[in-house]
Amino acid sequence: MIVHDVRVHPESDRLQRQDQLAWKIAAVASDPVAVEADVTEMIINRLIDNASVAIASVNRHPVVTARDQALAHARVGGATVFGLGPDVRVHAEWAAWANGTAVRELDYHDTFLAAEYSHPGDNIPPILAVAQQTGCSGADLIRGLATGYEIQVDLVKAISLHKHKIDHVAHLGPSVAAGIGTMLGLPTEIIYQAVQQALHVTTATRQSRKGEISSWKAFAPAHAGKLAIEAVDRAIRGEGAPSPIYEGEDSVIAWMLDGRTAHYQVKLPASGEAKRGILDTYTKEHSAEYQSQALIDLSFELGRRIGNWDDVDSILIETSHHTHYVIGTGSNDPQKFDPTASRETLDHSIMYIVAVALQDGEWHHVRSYDPARAQRPDTVALWKKIRTIEDPRWTDRYHSEDPTVKAFGGRVIITLKDGQVIEGELAVANAHTLGATPWARPAYIDKFRILTEGILEPSEIERFLKVVQRLPALTAEELIQLNVRLPNGQLSVGLKGLF
Repeated sequence: MIVHDVRVHPESDRLQRQDQLAWKIAAVASDPVAVEADVTEMIINRLIDNASVAIASVNRHPVVTARDQALAHARVGGATVFGLGPDVRVHAEWAAWANGTAVRELDYHDTFLAAEYSHPGDNIPPILAVAQQTGCSGADLIRGLATGYEIQVDLVKAISLHKHKIDHVAHLGPSVAAGIGTMLGLPTEIIYQAVQQALHVTTATRQSRKGEISSWKAFAPAHAGKLAIEAVDRAIRGEGAPSPIYEGEDSVIAWMLDGRTAHYQVKLPASGEAKRGILDTYTKEHSAEYQSQALIDLSFELGRRIGNWDDVDSILIETSHHTHYVIGTGSNDPQKFDPTASRETLDHSIMYIVAVALQDGEWHHVRSYDPARAQRPDTVALWKKIRTIEDPRWTDRYHSEDPTVKAFGGRVIITLKDGQVIEGELAVANAHTLGATPWARPAYIDKFRILTEGILEPSEIERFLKVVQRLPALTAEELIQLNVRLPNGQLSVGLKGLF
C-alpha cells in the first residue's frame, strides 16, 4: 500500500491531477491487476448475503416504493430487479435504486468500521446493475466489485465523515464510480471525473440517522449508487466535475470535513498490487447495528443466568466511543428509549437490543422488532435500567489497524438488587473471522435459506445458489440470471406517485 498525504490546497497552487486523491483512486481503479482467489470467494459470499436480506425485505414499504419507482423506467436490455424475473428489465440506475433499497432496508448485510462507518455491500447493487445492462461477464463483475470494496474500505480507514455529521454514503459514491470504471475498463481520466462528480452529489448530513430515523436510512445508499451511475454516464460522455473535489479550497475537506488545516493519510494499493479490501469486512449474523453483534451474542449467554427480570437493579455496558455516543446513552437521544419508536430507531439503540437479547436468547429480523415485543412492560422496565459508558480500552480496539486487535464489542455488568453481579465481555461477534463460529460459505448459504424460506420457491433457491457460485465463469447472458424471482402475485404494490 502507498500512503498518500491529502490536504487542502489554495487555487494558486494549481494542484496537478496526478497529485489529487480522486486521480489516485481512479489510477487504482484502472490498474488491470488480477483478482485473487480468496477475494473472488468472498465476493460470491457477499452476493449471496445481499440477495438473502433483499428478499427478506422485498415487501417492506420502502422496498415496495423503490421497486414501483424503478418499474416506471423500463428498458429493453436493462438490469433486473429483485423479486422479478429476467424478463423484467429497467434502466440500470433505477435497478440500483430498487435493489439497493432492498439490500439496506433490514440493515442486515456486511459492515466495515474504522475512522468512518460503512456497509460495503452497498456497492453491489449499482455495480451489478451496470454489469447487466452493459453486457459484462461474471469475471468483469468480480473485478468491479473488488475495486468498489477496496476504495470504500480505504476511504473509511482514513477519512471520518461522521465527526462532521456528514453521512457515510459520501464514501460510497466514489467507490461505486471507481468500481464501475474498473468493470468497464474505462481510462483513468474518465474514472477521475466520475469519482469527483459522485462525491460532489452524494454528500449529505447524518440527520438521516438521528432522532426519528425514517425509511430514508434504507434509501440513502441506493440514492448514492444511483447518482454514481449517472456520474459515470456523464463522464463517459465527456463531462467534467468540480476539481479538485477533495483538496480544493472551497471543496469537501475544506468546508465539510476537517477544514483548511486538514491532513489525511489515505492508503491505496500500489500499481500491480491486488485489491483485498473486502477481506477486512464482516457480515452480520443478527439483524442489528454491527456494534451490537458481539453484545447480542454475549447477552444470550448472560441472560441464561438471570432467573427473574425484576431482580435486576442496573445494567452497565462498557464499550467504545462510537457505540456509546451513536447507539448508546451518550447520544442523549430519547428516541432510543421510546417503545413506540420505528424499527430503524430501535436498530440503533443498544439499550433496546441488549434488553431483548437478554430476555429472548435469540435475535430475529422481524420478531425482535415487532411493536408488541418492543412495548412489553417487563422489557421496557429492563430497557430503562441500561446505560452505556465509553471505555478507552474498547475505543482503542475499535480504531486499531491490527485485525487481531480490532474489535467492536464491550463488557456488560448486570447488578442485581441483592448486590450479586453477573458480568462478561466479548470482543468480536461469533460470526467474525476471529469469533467462536467464523462464517464461511455454508453459513452464508444457511442465512440465504433461512431468510428466503416461505418467500421463494425451493427450486428458485437452488437455482440462484447454483448460478451465483459459478460467478467467475458466467457469461453476459448468464449474468442476467443473478437475480431471484418470487412466485407470481407475491410482490406487493404501493401507493401511486408521480411516475
